[in-house]
Amino acid sequence: MPADYYQILEVAKDADDRDLKKAYRSLALKYHPDRNPGDAAAEDKFKEVSEAYEVLADPQKRQIYDRFGHEGLKSRGAGGSHSSSVEDIFSHFGDIFGDIFGRGGGGRGRPRRGADLLTEVEILLVDCLTPTQRVVEIPREIGCAACAGSGAKAGTKPIVCATCGGIGQVQIQSGLFSMVTPCTRCGGQGKLIKDPCGTCRGVGRTRTTSSVKVTIPPGIEAGMRLRVTGQGEDGPGGAPPGDLYVVVQVRDHDRFERHGADLLAELPIDLVDACLGGKTTFESLDGPVPVEIAAGTQSHSLLRVRGRGMPRLEQGGKGRGDLHLRVTVTIPRKLSDEQTRLLQALRDSFAPPKK
Repeated sequence: MPADYYQILEVAKDADDRDLKKAYRSLALKYHPDRNPGDAAAEDKFKEVSEAYEVLADPQKRQIYDRFGHEGLKSRGAGGSHSSSVEDIFSHFGDIFGDIFGRGGGGRGRPRRGADLLTEVEILLVDCLTPTQRVVEIPREIGCAACAGSGAKAGTKPIVCATCGGIGQVQIQSGLFSMVTPCTRCGGQGKLIKDPCGTCRGVGRTRTTSSVKVTIPPGIEAGMRLRVTGQGEDGPGGAPPGDLYVVVQVRDHDRFERHGADLLAELPIDLVDACLGGKTTFESLDGPVPVEIAAGTQSHSLLRVRGRGMPRLEQGGKGRGDLHLRVTVTIPRKLSDEQTRLLQALRDSFAPPKK
């Protein structure tokens, strides 16, 4: 059985993006082939942690893995990269390795993308039945309009950093080990600003609040995250923006318990219907449903109404779970004289015959 991705990265199952990246960077440094030349075991471990990070850092893949494990990823074609070489892994994790080793996809001089943002939105259980839209207000940094994101005063331009030659990185040699790090003079930007913009003070970005429309798919469950591409903070120097992650919380319902795609609720019936059977109507989340009660139904027994549960997220909301009704037989507290007489007669009818 494949190892658990959370155990591979040595993180808890509720680890956020920052925890995942921190753990991955630490393990990548530890097992990187440049630090372990000729060590096949270290290279295999490096590939293993890279595969784990690729899955857990992607909200959709992580959601599938959390619910269905490795088999779920395979069946949906969403597994890890399973790269056959270290260079293949670099192509998937360029941004991280660009900061650490300056090779592969995180190429020299590549602008650093903006930071990702995280927010929450709360919906009702009934909202999970159909696609739902919400507008969230997000404080974020965007490119400064006054300097077009350059950080330089209008009419001027940033100059090339003489230390790194505009690359943004410098190489450090220590014996046989060579390492590329961001240039400390320009902060990895490759450029220096002599006359900063008065609006953003040379940062190239300003603070604002944006209204972002979020589409919530049917069948979503509490705690799941959605990614809105490009709605994070703008990157420095005109670099691409990060993404916005929206954690969806579903408010508890006073009549329904949710168990994945199934719903559980109570169905009170009277004593006569429990004994003789009959028909009743139950008000489900999306309207009344007829319910057949068999004669002799016992209290706390379960009746199933197929297809009236929640949409199945993994099926794109097309299939639905079931509604399970737990029967509770209500006993009247007061009886009329006629009702009392009839019940006494019923009780006498169950009595064994006298000898």
